Amino acid sequence: MPEPRSLSAAVARRYLALHHLLAPPRALPPERDSVLRVMERLGSFQFDPLGVAGRNHDLVLHARIAGYRPAWTDELLYEHRVFFETDNKALCILPTAELPYYRITWDRSRHEHERETLVANAELPARILARLRAEGPLSSLDFERGPAIDWYWGPTNQVRAVLEALWESGVIGLARREGNRRYYDLTERLYPSELLEARVSEREQLRHKLLSRYRANGLLGDGGQAEIWYGVSVRGEDGKRIAAPVRAELRTELVAEGALIPVAVEGVRGTRYLPAEALGLLAQADAELAAGLPPGGSSPGAAFLAPLDPLCWDRDLLRQLYGFDYVWEVYVPEHKRRWGYYVLPLLLGDRVVGRIEPRIERATRTVSILGLWWEDGVDPRATPGLVDAVRDALADYLAFAGADRLRWGAGLSRPGRLFGTPRPNRSQRRSA
Repeated sequence: MPEPRSLSAAVARRYLALHHLLAPPRALPPERDSVLRVMERLGSFQFDPLGVAGRNHDLVLHARIAGYRPAWTDELLYEHRVFFETDNKALCILPTAELPYYRITWDRSRHEHERETLVANAELPARILARLRAEGPLSSLDFERGPAIDWYWGPTNQVRAVLEALWESGVIGLARREGNRRYYDLTERLYPSELLEARVSEREQLRHKLLSRYRANGLLGDGGQAEIWYGVSVRGEDGKRIAAPVRAELRTELVAEGALIPVAVEGVRGTRYLPAEALGLLAQADAELAAGLPPGGSSPGAAFLAPLDPLCWDRDLLRQLYGFDYVWEVYVPEHKRRWGYYVLPLLLGDRVVGRIEPRIERATRTVSILGLWWEDGVDPRATPGLVDAVRDALADYLAFAGADRLRWGAGLSRPGRLFGTPRPNRSQRRSA
């Protein structure tokens, strides 16, 4: 392996802001093609259905695209089929053109489900497929509710389990979502036959999946949380996953081929890896800092980062590079939470300066701020540009939420006075 290139912490932070299209935030044009541009850079958007502050992938895109509309992504998913949903790092939205590189998820799921769920409920899959063939997209509500069976999270009704097993196996696909309700159709009706028929070796698929993680985050290392590497593994004869050695082999190949560039970052343990196509952004980061310029050459903007934003994947990197300790506490029992249920990191330029807990109340067209916390050493009044940047971010977030007013929660009278009562501008509001 070549000797890692040394990076200062400042250059690494600046590079990541540029890589993630956050220098400045919400700078891409307010159009659907900007969603394609973000996908081209990041390669996937992790999907999570919780919408208390906006769905995860919509928050990712809102942070990067002016006047972002969730309908743009839904159109690309369910009308134009430019994107599709499957497991990569958990459930993700991925480019349909790369479908052959993610078939491994379908193939492995089918192997498991054909031995278990689809066999144990033998008549139901055939009935479901016959109805889809005859009637088109259907949801679980279009079938008689069957008996409860054991499923991933506990007992669920038989129809829902079999629909999910068929979807995970690639036999059926998502035709659309209505809220969080999924409507399924036959896979061959949804995606081009040439992509469904294309076959790529399992090893090449694993290489692609591994490289996709490095491209999305921009500065991953050898390890980190297990969920970063989900799906990049093989199984031994005993059926158990063999993960780390496979990743190490594939990563060594990618470094040898020049697809990944090893770097040593000041204050960050272990070797990190830069996607080769990001070297130009690294040079830009170096040049900006040498010239004393702000990120991207513009006044630093503020962004509320999604909890599963690729920039936030590696919690160790957040701690060591930004001094930011982040745990998404949505699954933490309330009495054990340090911050709140759905708290977002707050980025200013190339620094993480705090965290914010917004809540969208759609019935009253209101955004409530339940919490706002600054990192140690951050004084909003004394930090150049912070107040104006956060005001702008709040106004843009109101437009994203389709809200008319902002309400500050109990104990937040001081930030309420500091940041005022921003209103979404009319052009953004129409695009919300």
